[in-house]
Amino acid sequence: MSPSDLAQFIQQYHHSIDAIVRGDPEPQKRLWSRGDDVTLANPLGPPVLGWDRVKEHLERAAASAREGEPLSYEPIAEYATAELGYNVELERTRAKFDGADEMRPIALRATTIFRREDGEWRIVHRHADPLTGPRSAASVGEQSSPILEGGLIGHETESPVRRRNE
Repeated sequence: MSPSDLAQFIQQYHHSIDAIVRGDPEPQKRLWSRGDDVTLANPLGPPVLGWDRVKEHLERAAASAREGEPLSYEPIAEYATAELGYNVELERTRAKFDGADEMRPIALRATTIFRREDGEWRIVHRHADPLTGPRSAASVGEQSSPILEGGLIGHETESPVRRRNE
């Protein structure tokens, strides 16, 4: 396998995000590493660490959405080595959220990190948030940060940083 096969994996990944906004987390769950070092920071809550917590948050995200339209993706950057890759993109769709009857648009900026495990690409980190345009520095300070107040969910050690080979 070469780094170029990451493009095929990203196609699968995109289809799995389409499934999330239709209420189905299973396609995306199949793509994630099962490691205790995986992280997810989605717009629905603070970052989580470890496969069990990531799985819960994927299920919660899917449960909040239904009837989503296929996403459009605006690539910003992508890079891969033989063992690690990432992409940065804007994701846009419309779906019904939290039991609403009307379709609502959503746009996210997303960064995803992929790692090769046993010859297969796996997702090891995803961060997505609704910040797709410029904003003032003052508006950043107006938001309360669960990370600053309570720490990383699912993380019981002193340091918020874990290294794969520790």
